[in-house]
Amino acid sequence: MAEQLSGLADDRALLGRTSTAERVSDILRSRIAEGYFPPGTRLSEDSIGGALGVSRNTLRESFRLLTHERLLVHELNRGVFVRVLTVEDVEDIYRTRRLVECAVVRGLGEPPYALDGPAEAVEEGLRAVREGDWKGLGTANIHFHRELVALAGSERTDELMRSVFAELRLAFHVVDDPRRLHEPYLARNQQILRALEAGDRSEAEKLLAVYLEDSLERVVEVYRRRVGEDG
Repeated sequence: MAEQLSGLADDRALLGRTSTAERVSDILRSRIAEGYFPPGTRLSEDSIGGALGVSRNTLRESFRLLTHERLLVHELNRGVFVRVLTVEDVEDIYRTRRLVECAVVRGLGEPPYALDGPAEAVEEGLRAVREGDWKGLGTANIHFHRELVALAGSERTDELMRSVFAELRLAFHVVDDPRRLHEPYLARNQQILRALEAGDRSEAEKLLAVYLEDSLERVVEVYRRRVGEDG
């Protein structure tokens, strides 16, 4: 925890003069997504509030916001914990992903498309593979799909999926073999990107739908086994 709090203290400067519960939530959401606070971790108000230099009330409001986003859970007389997802949670996350991501690609309109974001995410994934950084590859994969969603140009959709992708990371953090989980999907990201570069959004949507179906099956298989072993 000392190392985690030291890293969190570095984020204090991000708060600036306009320290708010929303900005604290942004910091904690990012830290949870990055695995600094793994599923099941108890979050200490005193330690985190001290690291960020915010009041107890501000921190409690940020906890409340993240609980609403299903990233945290409050347990009576025990405190606030990073949520541990169920298999049903994972299935629902992927159901939401299919509904949103496929709809975004389907509704892109006429090419050419602004694909700098997805292309950079693919390059990020390739760098992670070269460095053997398999958790980094998982992050790059999520960045690719976040950039796909951003093609819709909708702040509300971006905000919705930001929470969904953060929840997805909670499931990834439970998995003990990130290479096996993430490596097969880099090539699929490249296929989707090539289809969009060619202006074929119909093909891109088909590739994406199969991708999400296969990914769900793989994640649920590994997640159910790991959670069962821990239980």
